[in-house]
Amino acid sequence: MSRRPDSDLSDVRADIWLWSARFFKTRALAKQAIDGGKVEVNAAGCKPAKSLNVGDRIKVTRGEERIELEVLRLADKRGPASVAQGLYRESESSRVARDAKAEQRRLTGAALDHPAKRPDKHARRALRRMKAPD
Repeated sequence: MSRRPDSDLSDVRADIWLWSARFFKTRALAKQAIDGGKVEVNAAGCKPAKSLNVGDRIKVTRGEERIELEVLRLADKRGPASVAQGLYRESESSRVARDAKAEQRRLTGAALDHPAKRPDKHARRALRRMKAPD
């Protein structure tokens, strides 16, 4: 099966484009995100088979990240990350907001969810009982 070069594409399914642009590791994950309402195209809901065109504006929500981008090129196959980054342009406001949230998480230690102290002997035994299969 021969693939068309990306310059010949006039439109691509949303789930395939999100996968090829490396927003999701598999196409199935991209489809789940779209079905779950985590992806908007041109400020409207989207279905996995929606056709994307150059110039479309997409909002992708992954966990706490909210990414706003514009489609620059279309692709229907996954390539290296350097090529995938050329498929879109993230808005400046989106980039600033993501960086600010990342810095806030770093400063507050939200990424490090450690207990205040090590568990004592009784707490360790309780953890073992809780984790042990019945």
